[in-house]
Amino acid sequence: MPSARPLRLFMVAGEHSGDRLGGPLIHALRSKARRPLELEGIGGEAMAEAGCPSLFPLSDIAVMGPLAILYRLPHLARRVYQAVDAVVEMKPDALVILDSPEFTHAVAKRVRRKLPRLPVIDYVSPSVWAWRPGRAHRMRAYVDHILAILPFEPEAHERLGGPDCTYVGHPLVERMDWIAALKPEKMRQRLGLPKTDRVLAVLPGSRVTEIERMMPVYGATVSRLVEQAGPLEVVMPAAAGSEALLEKHISGWPVKPHVLTGEEDKFTAFRLANAALATSGTVTLELAVTGVTMVVAYKSDIIVSLLRGMLQAHSFVLPNLVLGHNAFPEFFQEKAVPENLIEALLPLFDPGSDVRKKQVAALGEIKKKMALGSGTPSGKAADVILRLVNSG
Repeated sequence: MPSARPLRLFMVAGEHSGDRLGGPLIHALRSKARRPLELEGIGGEAMAEAGCPSLFPLSDIAVMGPLAILYRLPHLARRVYQAVDAVVEMKPDALVILDSPEFTHAVAKRVRRKLPRLPVIDYVSPSVWAWRPGRAHRMRAYVDHILAILPFEPEAHERLGGPDCTYVGHPLVERMDWIAALKPEKMRQRLGLPKTDRVLAVLPGSRVTEIERMMPVYGATVSRLVEQAGPLEVVMPAAAGSEALLEKHISGWPVKPHVLTGEEDKFTAFRLANAALATSGTVTLELAVTGVTMVVAYKSDIIVSLLRGMLQAHSFVLPNLVLGHNAFPEFFQEKAVPENLIEALLPLFDPGSDVRKKQVAALGEIKKKMALGSGTPSGKAADVILRLVNSG
């Protein structure tokens, strides 16, 4: 009996967030596909370890922000066309693009012109519900299906005339049981923290520019918080490679934060904290699924600041977007000052305050909205891809 023809996929990640999605997705596809899997693409370590070698290093294209993209535009354009040529040469059964629309959508548009019948599946929707909603309808020309990681996105694409869209679950959903099993008391003992209800997690961001902008604000906030309300403990999970920069900024703080590294320590610190002061980003959703009350701040570069008037959504904060209303206070640009942050933080350390009780209730609602019922996000994503490929 002849062997089954391999399922041939080309997968494109534009930065490490996509690579982290691609690795588990490949494992899920291998376990669910009824034929061998043949992969080519662009990715990082996670995808390479799962069996998808990269056409070129991910670091070549993983740039952030409008100015950085503009500066490297000629180089990025060459990489886009190199990726398109590789897809056309392979002639796969489907093209799967992973996050990073600045790069992956540029590839998908050009592939569609050369291979108009090739299914294109986008794993992670661009934030069309927040910025430039007209992109949703324009995506229909080169994306056949979106695998959404936020529960409100299928409705948003339907409303905006975007491609077909399925909520497959956020990667954090796969980690909820692991997070719940972590032992915060062990960390308390290891760090020598007293039994206290005043542990603050401070999260200045993962990029150098974020850290440089936010740490002076957070340092002043912690200093005045201690002056006004008394002692507290500070835990500060650090992104890999940022420890030295954080240590430079905290040298003058009245409370020496416990700088922690690694995923396990990060989520254990979240479970230990009574409240968090966080820079807007994915970390706010990580705090939400861990059950941490929070205040969110952000200071951006001048270009993003000028564009904020174009924001279509009611919030910059992912947990607020999942809820559909603003349960977690957010302070952007000139409003991200210690006075505002302290006023919002203080009630979160009082177990009896209405402010804290409302946030705790909202955190429970977020977990319900993000739950899948059964299966995993990577498994659900694999199911949709296999259905689309096998029905074509």
